[in-house]
Formats: sequence, structure tokens, C-alpha cells
Amino acid sequence: MAVTAMAAAAGGASAASAGADPLTTPMGQRVVALLEGSTKFGPTAGPNPWTSFVPKPGRTDLPAWKAIARGSATARANSAKVAAAKVAASGTLPPPLIHDELEPSTLIGSNDTRANAERIAGFGTRANPRLRVLGSLAPSTVTATPGTAAPEDNGSIPLAGDTGIVGAGATTVSGEIGDGPHGSAGTGSGDFDFYRLQAGAGTTIDASTAGSSIDTLLFVFDSAGELVALNDDVDGTRQSRIVYDVPAAGTYYVAVGGFFAFPEDPFDSGSGSGADTEGPFSLAITAAKTDTDMYAVRLAAGDVLGASVAGGAHQVQIFRPDGVAVVGGKDVDATFLFPWNSPLPGGGNTTVSYVAEESGLYRVAVRSGSGAYDGTLEVYRPGTEQRPAGKVQTVFLDFDGGRINTGVWGGAGIRDLSPLSAFLGLWGIGSAREGALIDAITAQVRSNLAADPAAYGLNPGTAIRVVTSKDHPDIYGKPNVSRVFVGGTIAQSGIPTIGIAQYIDPGNYATEDQALVLLDVLAWPKGEEPSLNTYLRPSSNRVAFVAQGIGNVVSHEIGHLVGAYHTDNENDVACLIDAGGVGFSRLFGVGPDGIGGTADDVDVDFAEDTYIPGEGFIGLEDALNVVSWGFSRGKG
Repeated sequence: MAVTAMAAAAGGASAASAGADPLTTPMGQRVVALLEGSTKFGPTAGPNPWTSFVPKPGRTDLPAWKAIARGSATARANSAKVAAAKVAASGTLPPPLIHDELEPSTLIGSNDTRANAERIAGFGTRANPRLRVLGSLAPSTVTATPGTAAPEDNGSIPLAGDTGIVGAGATTVSGEIGDGPHGSAGTGSGDFDFYRLQAGAGTTIDASTAGSSIDTLLFVFDSAGELVALNDDVDGTRQSRIVYDVPAAGTYYVAVGGFFAFPEDPFDSGSGSGADTEGPFSLAITAAKTDTDMYAVRLAAGDVLGASVAGGAHQVQIFRPDGVAVVGGKDVDATFLFPWNSPLPGGGNTTVSYVAEESGLYRVAVRSGSGAYDGTLEVYRPGTEQRPAGKVQTVFLDFDGGRINTGVWGGAGIRDLSPLSAFLGLWGIGSAREGALIDAITAQVRSNLAADPAAYGLNPGTAIRVVTSKDHPDIYGKPNVSRVFVGGTIAQSGIPTIGIAQYIDPGNYATEDQALVLLDVLAWPKGEEPSLNTYLRPSSNRVAFVAQGIGNVVSHEIGHLVGAYHTDNENDVACLIDAGGVGFSRLFGVGPDGIGGTADDVDVDFAEDTYIPGEGFIGLEDALNVVSWGFSRGKG
């Protein structure tokens, strides 16, 4: 998925009025935009943001994607196929354990931490794999008082209006975007309204522009001017909401802007990216201690956990035994990405999945909201582990081109795609070197998916077989054979991406699935960031570098097929499952010299990295662990 930093996103302001708002996250730090052009979901939805490796940032329709995800997830959760998958994965379908929360519904603090989490016995893959948690989040006791709109100019941190909130409190104000000196009638750089509050330790800032008549953007900055939260759209509207857990007591700033204007320097009210949407807005700000309910369950290494919550709660997060916050989500259920034979639950306000690195006591936190909630936890062993003893999954790399059903990935249907050989000349590789290139790509994939997980992963039973169309007949269609089609173009396939996977499948329950890696973008002329040609020079080992780049993209898509989600493509960690859009040189393994195919090229692996802001998940993903357990040797 394409992600840009706030400043980069601001550079697209001229196109902002031409479509729906970009996909954003209530808990993220950046606007996230997708490439246009999906043939399945309409011209503004773009390719699937979770499974695509796109070449450039573009635009998407967040309400459309959320509607697709939520509606499909609910239908999947209630299907007979998924019920049958639960039986197949556990050998039975027992009634779930029921745990009633011990904390009274109006109390906060008795089960809010890892130390006082409510322990639940009898849940697990060797016990009952299904658990239902019935609880309640206590409502906030803070009452909002009407505030006064700050006089202009209030477009920066030094000029921010005071909310009067100290420690905890709530206020509502009304204002107007465009009436300041930098609106369209002034300098034209963009008008912003900043408000200051003092948030206490352990509080949550909840800011909303609900009821505003304009399309808003909402920001939260800390006292150093660091953007800590940003939101564009919420709940299918053009208004914004941020729910931000304060990490430490201090001064914070809530800023309102009109879509598509960004304050490039929050200390300078004239630093905006350009005046765009203007008009009146309403703003509600609350800082208060909110209820969190924490539960403790035992997991075994390799267990695949699914957690979902419905009712009054909207966020779930998992914590490892060492206290590290791993996967979490708020108001996101992307289980429509799972195959039908995955037993994992879904259909709630929020659903997350997690593959346990080690055996131990894990915590599950439920938060964000108030009132009664109904939580579901289910745990199963990896799908490949349940295959016959010694059985190993095969991945078939198809370089031959030909007819393929692109409808698998949201395309138009049966299309003819060009083979790898059609692109060799675009990289300056002679046809006589095709075999060497295929061998090198295959070696790269085997290193990423077989050698590294075996050497550095936590699953002693990890195993995978990788074969190619160069040395084998087409074996796709046989049991336990997945295929990656390497070839074709965006125009041929009708899918505007570099790569795309059929599923994201934590635990790898579908072992006859497919991925697609298109080659036209990777062979674009020199100068384009996602093109391999940009990094080739006369000194480059062309076969080695092109194989490295293609092999890493192929590995990225296979990572999705076994359950890995996109990680941040703009932080300091290079990871094979990093999202597309930017950062291609890192994923391709270009070294410090900026040239591909030289001695300082970098070996990029599946790693521990944070989920990408914008796709709905927060926390840390151990992608190597996900892949390692996804390719478990059969024990059945």
C-alpha cells in the first residue's frame, strides 16, 4: 500500500478536490493514499490496500473500503464454511468458555494493567479453543463545557488558543477555517486553528469535528511539535476524530484544518501546503482517564490467535509475555482477507490476529468506548501443521506467461499476460541469460522463505519447497501447491499494482492460493523510484540485482499468503513486508552507494517492524515469526 509522509502528501494538494478523501487512521501519524483504478470496486477504490504492493501513492475512498471490509467480514463470520473450518482446525466445535468480567461496570482501575489482568483458565489449543468475554467499559465522568473560539491568528503552536483543560476536562468550540490571514483570501497557504490542553498521565485525548459542515483534517501535536496523531475521515463521514492515548503528562495541541491542507511547520502559521476546503467547523475535545479491561490467557508457541470485540468497545490489542504491545486495531475488521477455510473469528467492531512467538502468558486489552461489550477469542494451530506428517507446502513460481484469471485479485477476469522473457531487454539483460535470472530469483526466494526462517525463526519445524516453470511442469492445481505468477503488465491485467496476493492468511490455512507480480513498473525507464533501472549502472551485476528485486517482491506477496500484514515503509527498519508507494530502494536491497548489484547491496529479510499507519493496525509485527510458522511441516 502506498504511504507518504505528511509533507509529501501535502504536495498533492492540487489534486485533492478531484476525489474522495484518502484512507486515514484514527491512531496513525500519516495520511495514507492508494492508487486509483480498481476494476472490481470502482474507479476510486483502488486495488486492495492490504494485499497490494503499489508503485506510487494515489487516492482511494475510505468509506468504500471500510464498507467492503465490514460487510464482507460479517458475512464471512456467519458462514457455514467458516464454522466447518473451525471443526477442521480443532477436531471439534465445543461451546465457548464464558468469562464474565470481574470489574464492576462503573469502576476503572481493577483490571487495567498487565499486572492486574484477569486470568482465564481452560482456554487453548489443548483445552477449549473458543472463549467469549462479557464485560463493560465504564463511561467517562468528564462533562464538556462550552468554550470560546480563539481569535485569529491561531494557526500554530505559539498562537494556539487555550482550552482550559488541565489534567482532565472537556470543551466544545466553534470556529471557521479560512478566516485567518493565511486563508484563500489572504496568503493562500492555508488556515489552521490550534488549541492547547494540559493532558494528565494515563489520560486519553478524544477530539472530534462531528457535526461540522466542511470536510476536515484533525491533528494532535506534542509540545515539541511532533505530529502524534492525524485523522481525515471517520465512520463514513467527511468529519474527523482522533482518540489518542497520552504516553506522558504534558502539553498537547489539537489542530483543525480543511481538507487537503497540512501545516508543514506547526510553529509557523504560514507554513501550510495551500488553502483548500474552507468554512465553519465544530470541535469537541476531551482529556480523561478511560477504562481498559485486560485479560490474561496462555498460548503455546505457534498458536494462531484471533480476537474480536463487538458492542461498546472498539479497540483490541495483544501484549506478549515480555510486555511488548503487538498487534492492535481500532474499528477495523479486515477478516474478509482470510480464505474461507481459515477458522479465525471476525465480524466485530474490531478484529485482530496474532501468531505467538513463544509459550507463555499473553494479555488481551479491550478499550475505546463505553458500555457492555462481547469479546471473542479463538486459538488454533497453524494450518500447514495439520497436514499429513512430513508434508511440506510447495510454492510454484511461474515465469512462462499465458492466460490467467485476474479476477482472483479484483481484476476483470481472463487475461493474457507476457512472460518474464518479454522484459529482459528493458533491464539490459540478454535472452541467453533468462535461465540464470530465473535461477537467481528462485535462490533469493528460497533464502527469504526457507533458509532465513530455518536459521533465525522460532519454529523448528519450518519447511517450504520452491520450484519454477523453468525446471518443472505446471503443477499448480495439485494439493498444497501455491502459485506466484511473475510477468505481465498493469494494462494486461487491469490491476494497477506491482504485486498482489489472493489472501492474507495468518496460520496459512489455504495452501492452494495465488499471488501476482507484474513486471512493467519494475522495468520502467531509469528515474522512477519503483523501477529497478533507476539503480542500475554500468558497474552493476544486472542479473544479480534484478533477481534480488524481483525475488524480494515475490517474497513480499508470499508473506501475505501466510499471514503477514504491511509494515511501515518510512521508518528505520527495512522489512520484506514493508508497504509499497515509497522506499523501494530499501526493499530492493540497494546499499549505501545507491547502486544496485554491487558489493554493498543489503540482504533484506522478514523482520520485527511496526504496522504501517493507515491500514488500521498498530503495534509490532514479527513477520519472520509469521512466515516461520506459516510454513510448518505437517504433523497430522
